[in-house]
Amino acid sequence: MSNFTQSINTFFKKDSAPGILLIFATVLALIVANTSLRSFYQEMMQVTFGLGFEDINLSKPLHDWVNDGLMALFFLLVGLEIKSELKFGRLNSFKSAVFPVVAAISGAVFPALIFFAFNQGTDYINGWAIPMATDIAFVIGIIAMLGSRMPSWAKVFITTIAVVDDLIAVLVIAFFYTDEIHWSALGIAGICTAVLLVFNFRRVNRLTPYLAVGFVLWWAVLASGIHATIAGVILALTIPLRREWSLDRVKAFARRGFSLFKQARDKTFATTSPQAHYYLEKTQREMESPLKRLERKLHGPVYFFIMPLFAFVNAGIVFDSEVLSQAFHLPITWGTILGLSVGKPIGVMLAIWILLKFFYKNMPQTPEIWKLFFGISLLCGIGFTMSLFIVNLSFDDAVLREEAKMGILVASILSGLLGYFVLHRATQKPEAITADKIKVH
Repeated sequence: MSNFTQSINTFFKKDSAPGILLIFATVLALIVANTSLRSFYQEMMQVTFGLGFEDINLSKPLHDWVNDGLMALFFLLVGLEIKSELKFGRLNSFKSAVFPVVAAISGAVFPALIFFAFNQGTDYINGWAIPMATDIAFVIGIIAMLGSRMPSWAKVFITTIAVVDDLIAVLVIAFFYTDEIHWSALGIAGICTAVLLVFNFRRVNRLTPYLAVGFVLWWAVLASGIHATIAGVILALTIPLRREWSLDRVKAFARRGFSLFKQARDKTFATTSPQAHYYLEKTQREMESPLKRLERKLHGPVYFFIMPLFAFVNAGIVFDSEVLSQAFHLPITWGTILGLSVGKPIGVMLAIWILLKFFYKNMPQTPEIWKLFFGISLLCGIGFTMSLFIVNLSFDDAVLREEAKMGILVASILSGLLGYFVLHRATQKPEAITADKIKVH
């Protein structure tokens, strides 16, 4: 293996890789949109593709296929992560969930209120949800850059906030960003959901039936007028998380498969290679639940391809002098900037203060721990991916989108830099912020 290939493989194994790729895709989109390549970039976004048959056909430009199609896989992964956390993870009990969940809810409400206050009575009010969610890829990337300085409990805390943020964003999109509903298509989506539930009830362990019905579900939801990404979440919640086989049965089946594999190589035995492969493949399939298997398979494509592509498609803001001067005189830009960079930290910190003051009085409240919480709250102001996504749902006008995106870009850069700086300072004394000092779950 060459040094270059080895370096690439090492890069993709780093926790910071998704965040770095997002930054690269964003910078590339900004460069392309502000050079002589702008016309090519804009034309490429409008290239139209069709999907379906002559009488039933969906035809959309590349920009919409990325946002309505590929991002459904992003939401599918989000749904899988949420279900896993609710079932076995950090959200599986009231005690473990209350601290990050309350912080996430407060951190979502305050930005929306700030945006609403700035834009009430204007044409921009439909974008009130833009500053609500935290971008988990960027947050994990920055935390990874801090390395072992960040205590494990702090990583768990901010990751849980980001997961809950995603859940809130999914609910907001479902309930507030749906216009006209086509009931026949919604009926088909309902039938698909019922079939998926039957699969779950009958303990279907293969992913293929779920994905086949899930594709029809995605098409039906898209045709119904509800945003298609919700189909990804519905599919995720119906995929089984349980593992059918006990560890002893897995071991016995694997031994049997390995024995058959050795016999298949010996021509004196009648055992065939396909029999051996069947045993080994079935063992691998039964070792983990369908949900975990799909989550593992989606992680790479979503974080290393779909999210960077989404950023490239949506972050191409044109830095026109007129647009720039106008953007920073408009409430939509300032509502977005202040909602993310000020509303998020205020909401998260207020929730933490109330919980520590009245409900978790025995937990240490040293200056180092408060600095760490403040740095975490600042990072929550990075709302890049989900904020851009909601912009596309909020406005049809291209100029309004550019103005909102300008606010997202400024706020995310500001929140990322300040959050990193504060966390770097807060983690200078690791012994003061270790897990035995504070427990938030």
